[in-house]
Amino acid sequence: MPKETHVTTNIIDISSGNLEDFRDHVSNARDLGRFLENKIVKRTGARTTDVLEYILAGAYHLEASDVHIEAQEEEIYLRLRLDGILEEISRFPREIHKTLISRIKLVSKLKLNVTDRSQDGRFTIHTSEVDVEVRVSILPGPYGESVVMRILHPKAIALTFEDLGMQPQVFRLMERELRRPNGMIITTGPTGSGKTTTLYAFLKKAREEPGMKIITIEDPIEYHLSGISQTQVNKDAGYTFENGLSAIVRQDPDIILVGEIRNRETAEIAMHASLTGHLVFSTLHTNSAAGTIPRLIDLGVTGNIIAPAINVAIAQRLMRVLCQYCKKETAPTADQKKIMEEAVSTLPQDFERPKLDGIKIFEPVGCDHCNRSGYKGRKGVFEAFLIDDDIELLILKNPSEAEVQQTAIKKGMLMMSQDAILKIIAGITTFAEFERVVGIIE
Repeated sequence: MPKETHVTTNIIDISSGNLEDFRDHVSNARDLGRFLENKIVKRTGARTTDVLEYILAGAYHLEASDVHIEAQEEEIYLRLRLDGILEEISRFPREIHKTLISRIKLVSKLKLNVTDRSQDGRFTIHTSEVDVEVRVSILPGPYGESVVMRILHPKAIALTFEDLGMQPQVFRLMERELRRPNGMIITTGPTGSGKTTTLYAFLKKAREEPGMKIITIEDPIEYHLSGISQTQVNKDAGYTFENGLSAIVRQDPDIILVGEIRNRETAEIAMHASLTGHLVFSTLHTNSAAGTIPRLIDLGVTGNIIAPAINVAIAQRLMRVLCQYCKKETAPTADQKKIMEEAVSTLPQDFERPKLDGIKIFEPVGCDHCNRSGYKGRKGVFEAFLIDDDIELLILKNPSEAEVQQTAIKKGMLMMSQDAILKIIAGITTFAEFERVVGIIE
């Protein structure tokens, strides 16, 4: 790597030669740890001011989603989130901590002298390949400030609607709903479950129709999409989800994306927009598709608004995909076979039931292609149900999550757990991922 990288306000410019040199030395997290130890801990060929560039080049090269720099009593921990799993990469001496944090603050336009409260900023990594946005969060702690940098890698939105990983029946349902002129599609799940990626895939699919005006209001804008008008919440300037959404409706849009529904006002404005000729996409923090309805009721939205406004409620998670180079075939245990049989026997009627006689599943091994984890990349697991007349009537009765779920299953909803089992049967993922992501296997 060269000794100098060009830094301007809010931009770290990593040259092509820099990345090429990095690729020669680093192919997995273990290599990155050794590289950083050699360059930084042993101080061979690196200045302290180069540390941030080395970390970012490594994180970008390994396609990490987050970089964690954590201040501890004796050392500084560096961890990367790779395919959803936080992995320790290296530990640095405490003496570089202050310089490293100051460098991050400087490039993120944050206050250098503020160390007793949280700060949020952002900057851009410029490479010969692409510009990459980085969101920065700094938090004070007993041993100094800790930093999390979210790397908004453009590959995340390269995913198309067709590549999301939906089962054919769910895919056809969503494809049909994306062509509707009005109504609301709500995607739910915890933080990090891929909701934003799914919504952006929906937007790109909808953008294929000629003559569509698409406007978003996000907090913040995570990825920039061509052909779409994107706006960002700015509370200091008085531009909130509520008044921003009210303004967007006056811009004659066909499709509106609301980054997140957080309160009754945002929910009601979005739903009224869906009832007046707009197709609206948004997200909500609930654990299941059925939980969408009681969650909105908890926010204070009445059933007579929810029922006609929502077209589809979706819930999702992300499961790691087995590495195609090293995954190993194995026979399922008796308990695993029983779980598969139960899931397959209760599939909705229009789903093909895979044969389980003599079935083989796969388990992770680990190789250079997958960072020794046995997994490479992630796929979504989904559940979704259509708000039809029967469910509309149920919503008017302020139902519980269990009541909504029972009705949706009777109407043919594929459960998220069933989707995960089908992906295990197809050799895409594992029971270990099922348990980690979807829940404990009873």
